[in-house]
Amino acid sequence: MDLVDIPVNPVPSGAVSGMIDTSDGRRVRFARWRPTARKSLGTVCVFTGRAEFIEKYYEIISDLRRRGFHVVAMDWRGQGGSDRLLANPTLGHVESFDHYERDVEALMTQVTLPDSPPPYFALAHSMGGAVMLSLATRAGCWFDRIVLSAPMIRIHGHHGLMTAAAEVLNFVGLSGIRVPGGGRKATVLGPFAGNPLTSDPVRYERMTAVIEAAPQLGIGAPSVGWFHAACRVAARLNDSSFPYKIRTPILIVAAGSDRVVSTPAIERFALHMRNGRHLLIPGARHELLMERDNMRELFWAAFDSFVPGQPVF
Repeated sequence: MDLVDIPVNPVPSGAVSGMIDTSDGRRVRFARWRPTARKSLGTVCVFTGRAEFIEKYYEIISDLRRRGFHVVAMDWRGQGGSDRLLANPTLGHVESFDHYERDVEALMTQVTLPDSPPPYFALAHSMGGAVMLSLATRAGCWFDRIVLSAPMIRIHGHHGLMTAAAEVLNFVGLSGIRVPGGGRKATVLGPFAGNPLTSDPVRYERMTAVIEAAPQLGIGAPSVGWFHAACRVAARLNDSSFPYKIRTPILIVAAGSDRVVSTPAIERFALHMRNGRHLLIPGARHELLMERDNMRELFWAAFDSFVPGQPVF
């Protein structure tokens, strides 16, 4: 599908977008841009969180282009403008986070490497951060440096009974149902007051306006299968040995008032990284890059000191 363009959230100029096929036959949507600055610092690949879509990141894409970066972005399978995996299009679903890695492989081999210059960097949020952490442990990772915004190392409020329930429901063949108590409504269609995403009303209303203009982009609560897969990833990431396996330099920025992912889990993880840095932004909610300007400025200051950095060999 084409990128959605509305007056309060126009498509950044010069966009090239389309669909690509993954190795297992899924179609995912991508978009890419050239920098607006005269200099070129390489390419930043933007990886969104669960239930997000490229349109939500237009402001961030423009911020990166002004810095001199080519930008490549995509929608994960099962959300945004990419293929849905179940008959119910409002249900966010995946059987394994390994499948998201196939989306990254398709984006890199079919779009980024052929059409955008090195060095390559990743900017990933929430669920996208969990996927990037797994990739960062592998030899041959495409990225010289990775920046993570509120990575999903553990879901906020998660406990063992939830994992056990997901195991049982998945085992009896109910992976394709919505998590108990979950709704069909896209998260950003809720009221601004008390929302867990941002304290910036203008940016929140802009997110809402996109979903209202293009409801097909949104999804509601995840499936049991997605939650089961997320629990498996969390178990791996929270193993005390995992941070030592990371090969790629990483900057983690956490939100002090996050009610979507666990900030204490992020801080514990960051303390054990041998090849990374960590910043906590007090008072920030989960969507760090869609927070108020003073918080965004802290994020970008950390980003600018870390990327592009020195080449990694």
